Amino acid sequence: MVLEEITKKLNSEKLHFTLIDPDKQKNIEEVVRIADNSGTDAFMVGGSSSTVILKLDDTIRKIKEISKKPVILFPSSHASISRYADAIFFMSLLNSRNTSYLIEEQVKGAPLVKAYNIEAIPMAYLIFESGNTCASQFVSDAKLLPNEKPEFAVAYSLAAQYLGMKLVYLEAGSGAKIPVSNKVIAAVKKNVEIPVVVGGGLRSKEVVREKLSAGADIIVTGTINENDLEKMAEIIGEIKSFKI
Repeated sequence: MVLEEITKKLNSEKLHFTLIDPDKQKNIEEVVRIADNSGTDAFMVGGSSSTVILKLDDTIRKIKEISKKPVILFPSSHASISRYADAIFFMSLLNSRNTSYLIEEQVKGAPLVKAYNIEAIPMAYLIFESGNTCASQFVSDAKLLPNEKPEFAVAYSLAAQYLGMKLVYLEAGSGAKIPVSNKVIAAVKKNVEIPVVVGGGLRSKEVVREKLSAGADIIVTGTINENDLEKMAEIIGEIKSFKI
């Protein structure tokens, strides 16, 4: 079970997930090979564009040809579900003003998850102010959480835990100018008992080290995987060498 493996690993180390957007990634094989060799713990596959659906199965097959690491779906809608994945982050975007991203897409996707026998990992998804507008913010109509008000993030994260979510993902968005603040990460980590996932705007190992020190359990990189594979490898190396 993928969640069981993640939970076990988190007892002794911080984790890295490589996010691959099938619509943006031009060199999937190279990204997978370098990420796998550098020590990434899983591959997340998904994106905000509808064209992702057409490339989803092929992308997952390519990943599995190279790596034995788990492939976890990171879906933007019920249509972004592939029978070839090992698991799916069964998410609810808790600060969306659009009920489609709170529950409607989940209702549509649930029968597919069951039919394909994909492991479902319940996860709360929270999007923060980041200095620009990413695709997920625009499409989902999220009421962005402020970095300077950690109490809001704590309240949402506690609600996620009490609803039975197994992870909470604090997201600044693709290409974020400002990542989720250390203050927010520390406050959430102090108040919840579920793993804290952080992504968006993480472009250097120094910034990633700050997020790990603040309390991030799992780091997700996406844009850097598309633009700078050397830095991606450095970030993964920083995470795997971090002492907890």
